[in-house]
Amino acid sequence: MDETVSLDLAVDDFPDEYELESLIEKLKDQDPTFLLGIFVALAVVIFTIVLLKFFLGSKTTRNAVLLVGLCDAGKTLLFSRLLLGTFKRTQTSIAESSASYKAKNDRGTSWTLVDMPGHESLRPQYIEKFKASARALVFVVDSAVFQKEVRDVAEFLYSLLTDSTLTTSAPSIIVACNKQDIKMTKSAKLIQQQLEKELNTLRVTRSAALTSQDGSVGGAVYLGRKGRDFDFSQLPMRVEFVECSARGHQGELGDADIQDLETCLAKL
Repeated sequence: MDETVSLDLAVDDFPDEYELESLIEKLKDQDPTFLLGIFVALAVVIFTIVLLKFFLGSKTTRNAVLLVGLCDAGKTLLFSRLLLGTFKRTQTSIAESSASYKAKNDRGTSWTLVDMPGHESLRPQYIEKFKASARALVFVVDSAVFQKEVRDVAEFLYSLLTDSTLTTSAPSIIVACNKQDIKMTKSAKLIQQQLEKELNTLRVTRSAALTSQDGSVGGAVYLGRKGRDFDFSQLPMRVEFVECSARGHQGELGDADIQDLETCLAKL
């Protein structure tokens, strides 16, 4: 009985092989033009799938929101406020901190929020580490001492805006003009205007320095548009300036004033 069953099962396996041979014979009888059309159609489908996988994969991997800026700009307190809403005494960071941040929108979008060290000796290595995954950069500025730091702020911002990886991926940039709770601070509009002037000057001096070396500007990405004074609308990425206060106008026991920043993050 077992042998009969085995024989039946073995015989049942043959139709697939016969059908395959029959299909091959039918294909041989087809017009070559028809077969070429089939192969072209299949190639287009496969190519489309590969492209979709590449672009969708790139989009999903760029899920980091980087908090960058000079030392003492208030990045770490802002990091704490965005995540927990609570005030936390901080000190100068020497390494990055990261956590999952849920944007305040109907989609419930989540990003990886990364607080980056602000010291000039540490910044380059952390920018290099995280820039490929950046969905957005929150460039935190100390509005209270901006007039003294404008040159340093502009130089750091210039290095980001001319980075080839960032100009290609074009993450959103939010310039968070922090510490608005302190009297006589610079407004977001004034900070934007002064940065545009300073970046325009830097563009001239940096381009001249590169040109004087070998007669060309090399592989550096040119900031803005040639022949025109620089302004942020010329960049490939969206740039927004917002006013905020991680400490808050009511002090340590009160809430932070970061609603405009949260609104920007909700739109990413």
